[in-house]
Amino acid sequence: MNILVIGPGCAKCKTLAQFTEQAVKELGITADINKVSDLKQIRALGVMMTPALAVNGTVKVVGKVPTVPEIKAILQQA
Repeated sequence: MNILVIGPGCAKCKTLAQFTEQAVKELGITADINKVSDLKQIRALGVMMTPALAVNGTVKVVGKVPTVPEIKAILQQA
């Protein structure tokens, strides 16, 4: 599973990264978690608001920090 945490590095982006890592750990799944902070790359992904979360190339969350249970549900559906 490929997960992208998208954002310029703001506090909410860091929180999203921490929550995502926690969700992956709690689910016991193998995932590559990468952070995308370059504005050109963010725009290329079609993201206009950050933070955002993409799973396997599909943007799932934009403009908010979901809770760990919400992230776990997103990952289980992927």
